[in-house]
Amino acid sequence: MSDTHPAYEVLRPVTTAAGVVLADNPSGMTLDGTNSWVLRAPGNHGCVVVDPGPDDPHHLGRLREHGPVELVLLTHHHLDHSEAARTFAEQTGAPVRALDPTLCLGAEGLGAGETVGAAGLDIRVVATPGHTRDSLCFVVDGDGSVLTGDTVLGRGTTVLGDHHGALGDYLRSLDRLAALPAGTTLLPGHGPDLPDAPRTAREYLAHREQRLEQVRAALRQLPADPEPRQVVEIVYADVDESLWPAADISVAAQLAYLRGA
Repeated sequence: MSDTHPAYEVLRPVTTAAGVVLADNPSGMTLDGTNSWVLRAPGNHGCVVVDPGPDDPHHLGRLREHGPVELVLLTHHHLDHSEAARTFAEQTGAPVRALDPTLCLGAEGLGAGETVGAAGLDIRVVATPGHTRDSLCFVVDGDGSVLTGDTVLGRGTTVLGDHHGALGDYLRSLDRLAALPAGTTLLPGHGPDLPDAPRTAREYLAHREQRLEQVRAALRQLPADPEPRQVVEIVYADVDESLWPAADISVAAQLAYLRGA
């Protein structure tokens, strides 16, 4: 029987070009753990690793088994995706590329719209800020897949970043994903892969609009200029309070969006 999600520390094939090694770092924020993606064209010897994840020797050892590694790509800077990048680069000799040049090792930063050729694949870089300023997605041309990092998850919804304009950025990023061809396989940073990335992006857009309506309703109940936590206590009343700090960040982004709209 083939492995199914969640299958820790084994390479689980998903598409003709992509397989995933799930790190054993589950939490309330990482869901089942961080998905480290291994990309290669059929028959190609080398591979690309996207998001080597936590600096865990066992996890990195399992990733190295599927080398040689030609290139490491990062979807964004959060440590559950990028912490191991330097160690993994030292172990494999592979350069590391990301939007933020401070995360790069032995190579220059990525640019929106750039196409990276490696492991027999053409990997197209799509800027998708919102979760963080430096969030990227990677479209694997010819494979019918897109790696979404934390921009779109395999289960649940993502936390918005705390940078100015995060929600506006995020809605535009979801629009870019919604414009991909129907049936594009979604390969997320956390959670299971999904069969139709543009459909999932449209569902995310609908969810964000619903949340905005809930925030607008909460504002009608509260004094002028409330703190994010006051809104969270109304809108996220049915959510475990351990997740409220993350909700504070998203609500702050929603309030900034509404005040600027």
